[in-house]
Amino acid sequence: MTDITTDKLKLAAQFVNSTSAPIFLTGKAGTGKTTFLRNLAKETHKNYVVVAPTGIAALHARGVTIHSQFLLPLGSFLPVREPEGNYTDQYGFFTQHTLGRKHPLNKVRKSVLRAIDLLVIDEVSMLRADVLDAIDYRLKSAKSNFNEPFGGVQVLLIGDLYQLPPIVRDQEWGVLNRFYNSIHFFEAKALQNSGLVYLELDKIFRQQDHVFIDLLNHLRDNQLTDDDVRLLNKHYKSAAEIQEEKDCITITTHNYKADQINQGELEALTSKTFFYRAEVEGDFPESLYPLPETLELREGAQIMFVKNDSSGMASYFNGKLATVTELSKDSVTVIMKDENREYILRKETWENKKYVLNPDTKELDEDVVGTYSHFPIKLAWAVTVHKSQGLTFDKAIIDVGKAFAPGQVYVALSRLRSLDGLFLRSRIQPNLVHSDQQVVEFSSGSKAHQKLGELLHIHQKRYLHQLLELTFDFTPIIRELNQHTKDQSGTMEFEDEDMQATMPKMLEKFRGESEVTQKFSRQLLYLLHEGDFEKLNERLEKGGEYYRNFLANRLQEIALQLTMVSSFTKTQKIQEELEAIEELILRKYLDISKIRNIVNAVSIGEVPGKMQNVEQAIQDLRKQFFLRAKEISEEKLKAIKSKTGKRKKGAAAPKRQKGDSHAMTFLLFESGKDIRSIAMERGLAESTIKSHMAEGIAAGRFELEDCLPQEVIIEIMASLEKFKTMKELREHFKNKYDYGTLKMVFAGNRDI
Repeated sequence: MTDITTDKLKLAAQFVNSTSAPIFLTGKAGTGKTTFLRNLAKETHKNYVVVAPTGIAALHARGVTIHSQFLLPLGSFLPVREPEGNYTDQYGFFTQHTLGRKHPLNKVRKSVLRAIDLLVIDEVSMLRADVLDAIDYRLKSAKSNFNEPFGGVQVLLIGDLYQLPPIVRDQEWGVLNRFYNSIHFFEAKALQNSGLVYLELDKIFRQQDHVFIDLLNHLRDNQLTDDDVRLLNKHYKSAAEIQEEKDCITITTHNYKADQINQGELEALTSKTFFYRAEVEGDFPESLYPLPETLELREGAQIMFVKNDSSGMASYFNGKLATVTELSKDSVTVIMKDENREYILRKETWENKKYVLNPDTKELDEDVVGTYSHFPIKLAWAVTVHKSQGLTFDKAIIDVGKAFAPGQVYVALSRLRSLDGLFLRSRIQPNLVHSDQQVVEFSSGSKAHQKLGELLHIHQKRYLHQLLELTFDFTPIIRELNQHTKDQSGTMEFEDEDMQATMPKMLEKFRGESEVTQKFSRQLLYLLHEGDFEKLNERLEKGGEYYRNFLANRLQEIALQLTMVSSFTKTQKIQEELEAIEELILRKYLDISKIRNIVNAVSIGEVPGKMQNVEQAIQDLRKQFFLRAKEISEEKLKAIKSKTGKRKKGAAAPKRQKGDSHAMTFLLFESGKDIRSIAMERGLAESTIKSHMAEGIAAGRFELEDCLPQEVIIEIMASLEKFKTMKELREHFKNKYDYGTLKMVFAGNRDI
């Protein structure tokens, strides 16, 4: 961590980066959960996305909403395979069956989910158990892995269960209670099989007042004493006393109360009213607006910043109070609370993002699809408890006399740095101050049974075992290739014979490696079990080099196939299938490139970090493959007449033009590949490739010395004067040199 660091924060980083365990990162308000999330992007080597239950929470987390990322319909999810009609006749329920049939994942969303290693869910106090089970099903489907929770994706859940709870209507709960003991996320079926590492941050950065900290702890644990209540109610103020408090925000329980206070205070000002509208571009739905589209202000209005200063000057932060001093048609000037300087506001921009798969790296990138620009302020004589979550105030008027949900009183009070800044509009009633008993039992039970140091060691060992077992497993690629070859074995086939053979040959090559990779993985697991990390590192280095070369050759083949296919009409489905296969191979190449660093780091107690050099290297490699594919395809396409690139099955294949195959060999040789590699890549005999090269040598395109070792050339050249025919030469060397090699030397001896 870079901003605030504790042992627990370091431990959290270790659990995220060196295990695959599901994690619940929690802690009281102000313990650094948000800071940890901010630093995750800089530190993790994993492919991750950030989601949150609501639009505002997603904006704060710099992520996307759960429903948009996983394409979930509005309603309640029942964790069963059967249609929802078996359980209810009410509208608004869906099951695994409904998701798969009526709300299937589109290609873009599926490709993103397939690439995820780590799913981060922020503000999980508001996350419902049924929604988490819907996420579990989506990931299992996308990953084609129904044996592991979340399809093998690690989940990091961040939040404080003692804050705002999930919302469920009575009619929904009447059906959902057949599946869940409560609606809290920890009741999800997906977590019952995976367990959950409970990691509570314990150092509070917001409050330094230990009396106040103890009181807040009592609130969380449903252990508020009579002394605590008396202490709180000492801060009760009458309406007249409240009226005297200037520049002080009110935190209340209901939207209508906050709106009434803000509008009443604004209208009490006698200055001129100004209106300012937001600038909305692209896709930015109204449900995501971080503040009203039209901002109504008057000089003297109390406002609150709703965003941190993005300029880097730290002139303001989310929750900072100020007073409007001057307004014009296009500008707003304020004076910061507790400061004597004026500040001319500039507009801030919020981004609506979606995750997309980078076509070059197959890594997840954030794509900004819409923006919302506005002055980053709102009227702030009052704010709801819900909207205050995540903010900090030096002083506030707390109005929670009608608290209606567990945790509201705690959230409101924990916004303050100390008791000195507390002003109660209504007295605290002990019967309204309570935490959800199920939350208390879950939290106390989780803390009582987990020894984090031991758990880390167990999960790290399990993670390394999982990596060594799966990284060299080509089963997902073989499955996708097998499906593709079946799909393409219809009534049409490619005119170009190489294109027709490429994918079936690729399938056989992966199948041929499958037994070897299984044996290799068993060796790696044995070395891990024995603790022989030196030998393990050596095997990973050599095996990694071999399989990277193997996968690079396959990526070159598929790059050419994609380039060719994209030149024809009616090939959209084929292109999508090829892109899916390429995505899997690229991910496998990336995993193999990273595994040695991860294993080494974990074995010596370090946290494996981001590996940008590896990601950049594969991006550069892919670009080279497609540039080379473009050159080769330009030659091959000259011989193909049909717009679809296909001919009817059973029709005579057009006679291959001699130059087509030769040109492909020449281009591959010029790209740096040797004769053996070209033969393997093209699925041809080495003698055939040598015959091609002989013609290239005879035409002066290549020098003989570039194709054969000098000692071979000298030995054969020495016999050319005595043996004038190829037959005599082969008999002389008693098959020491094959026909292709002799033909190349003949072609290079221009005196003959």
